[in-house]
Amino acid sequence: MADNKASATAEQGRNKLAGKEYQRELRKLQTKLVEMQEWVKASGAKVVVVFEGRDAAGKGGVIHRIMERVSPRVFHHVALPAPTERQKTQLYAQRYIAHLPAGGEVILFDRSWYNRALVEHVMGFCTTKEYEQFLRLCPTFEAFLQNNGIILVKYWFEVSEKEQHKRFVKRIEDPMRQWKLSPMDLESHRRWYDYSRARDAMFAATDTPQSPWYVVQSDDKEHARLNCISHLLSVVPWKKISHDKVRLPKRQKPHGYKAPDWNYRWIPAKY
Repeated sequence: MADNKASATAEQGRNKLAGKEYQRELRKLQTKLVEMQEWVKASGAKVVVVFEGRDAAGKGGVIHRIMERVSPRVFHHVALPAPTERQKTQLYAQRYIAHLPAGGEVILFDRSWYNRALVEHVMGFCTTKEYEQFLRLCPTFEAFLQNNGIILVKYWFEVSEKEQHKRFVKRIEDPMRQWKLSPMDLESHRRWYDYSRARDAMFAATDTPQSPWYVVQSDDKEHARLNCISHLLSVVPWKKISHDKVRLPKRQKPHGYKAPDWNYRWIPAKY
């Protein structure tokens, strides 16, 4: 992965996007996402997109750009907190299954059941037996989802050591970013190679032809966002839905309505 990552990073460096060009390309892709949304609604498709990767690799930025122009009734962003004491006694996959899509929905998992293969394993939050059992059974679980009509897409966001360090420093120094910095983030910075080993083992066990991992090189955030959204649009088998032309109906006549002389509490016009 290291050679491919270096090549991708170098290519992005040569083709740095200007702000206007980035916004123009993003708008094109977001328009396509809205078109895909119409297909999901019309066809009753069930789509699950898993976003995993190193901390500060840019998963949240991509999810935000996906959600920015689509309907929250169709696209749902799922970012689960740490499990409660009750949830810890449930079947491991149980709380994730509760968030799987109904027909006509797209679920974006900002971290997922792969927590067991990554943070839980690295931080010692699960036993070795639980970890090994997860790696063994995960392909079967994902095959079960796909056999029940779910389109499953999995992304791993890879960021270099240098860039991750830079982003963590920004989070420490910028008051608007400090909420992004958690104790787990600090540990992930320290345990870079523990996470590398966990990633490698996860790929070996769960990167299958039926449910592959797609890797996003994310040292350049703008390229990562565009590349990931473009790829998502290419792997979901959607097609453009035709609609009748919409015409606004004429407003009704007032039929004697008069606005009341009400002392409205207008907010201060500071801007």
